[in-house]
Amino acid sequence: MTKIKICGLSRVQDIRIVNEVLPDYIGFVFAKSRRQVNPQQAQEMKALLDRRILSVGVFVNAEPSEIIKLCKDDTIDIIQLHGDEDRSYMDTLRNEVSNRIIKVVRVQSAGQLINAQLLPCDYLLLDTYQKDRYGGSGKSFDWSLIPKLHKPFFLAGGLCAENIASAVDAMHPYCLDMSSGVETGGIKDRDKIRKIVRMVRSEI
Repeated sequence: MTKIKICGLSRVQDIRIVNEVLPDYIGFVFAKSRRQVNPQQAQEMKALLDRRILSVGVFVNAEPSEIIKLCKDDTIDIIQLHGDEDRSYMDTLRNEVSNRIIKVVRVQSAGQLINAQLLPCDYLLLDTYQKDRYGGSGKSFDWSLIPKLHKPFFLAGGLCAENIASAVDAMHPYCLDMSSGVETGGIKDRDKIRKIVRMVRSEI
């Protein structure tokens, strides 16, 4: 069954919403973003999060020590690297913590994705490429660029209730990653989240 991640939670109210519907993953954004949270906020929200939901920390070129601390104090369960982090950077994390790693690829070509599979990460996350921007565009990309991958991948970029059925059908992602597609006016929308999770759980 396709999994679902609701990213960019920044309020206690957001935690209450996801606890009702139990997506597989939620994301706390520690990088610069309108959804950015600090470690204390994330820790407070994680304490309220249903333990059946795994928390993902989203980082862009952060100091490894910052990520390691958040892993060791149980604020995040999974690491998502959204910047220019390379093999050496991931090895540094691997030497300190056992948390799984998601590496984001801003998709430009099939060859880029084939090469990305060689990185020491557990999952890829495929997102829309925009020059000088690391993510959060709310726009989709050309899914035909995705080759057959042996590494499980999260699919992101402009996903919403209107296109997730075709995404699952055509791409068979391990997980759908959604943020702006479950918001209204920049705020997480309870009804949209409930609808998306229900659609994914019923395999669209």
